[in-house]
Amino acid sequence: MTPELSPPRSPVRPGELDRTSPVPLYFQVATRLQELIENGEIGVGARIENEVDLAERLGVSRPTTRRAIQYLVERGMLVRKRGVGTQVVHPKVRRPVELTSLYDDLVAADRKPRTEVLALRVVPAPDTVADALELPRGTEVTWIERLRYAGGEPLALMHNAIPVDLIRLAVHDLADHGLYELLRRAGHVPRNATQVIGARPANAGEARVLQEKRGSSLLTMTRTAWDAGGRPLEYGSHVYRASRYSFEISVSAG
Repeated sequence: MTPELSPPRSPVRPGELDRTSPVPLYFQVATRLQELIENGEIGVGARIENEVDLAERLGVSRPTTRRAIQYLVERGMLVRKRGVGTQVVHPKVRRPVELTSLYDDLVAADRKPRTEVLALRVVPAPDTVADALELPRGTEVTWIERLRYAGGEPLALMHNAIPVDLIRLAVHDLADHGLYELLRRAGHVPRNATQVIGARPANAGEARVLQEKRGSSLLTMTRTAWDAGGRPLEYGSHVYRASRYSFEISVSAG
């Protein structure tokens, strides 16, 4: 039987809403639901009570509640099913845009990462990679392709290049540890990086390994990292399932 949240166990309580805040009420409701889904208090498969009941108990309008639920539907955390109602599907991985590895972030979030190493070989660097790593074009680099899982589901397809003289890597090392952890162990600590975040549709190969439909939305990130002395350590080009993943950026007024 599909678990259902009864009114006495409502995930959001009226006292948690600040009606004096400039933050819209729908966003407060959505944010609280998202937090409870991400920390496991509302499990995958649980149903969210209907908009009318939720709106009445929170003392907000039905359009406010509908907008909060739609916000999470659009982000892939809830799904509306005819005859079932609104149901939790999967919590997204929210990753702060900091100089950390995906593996480290998943461990910290208790998302049980697993890595499948698809390729580990030495190849001539493509021009884009050579330029990023400040190497003469055609210089050989260690090329790594990995499929990263979180909670048993594929989350990201990752391609990395590192200078061949930087570190000797083995498949079992990359399967059991994050690349940044291995670099740190070898005495090469990433200190600075530039990265570009974007989005595009999945091609056939990406869709197959990430278990998405061809053309599904993917988040993209390319990054070059340097050590404290300015030596390039790593170039990465990754794609992430937009239905399971998002970047979190903190901003402040200057």
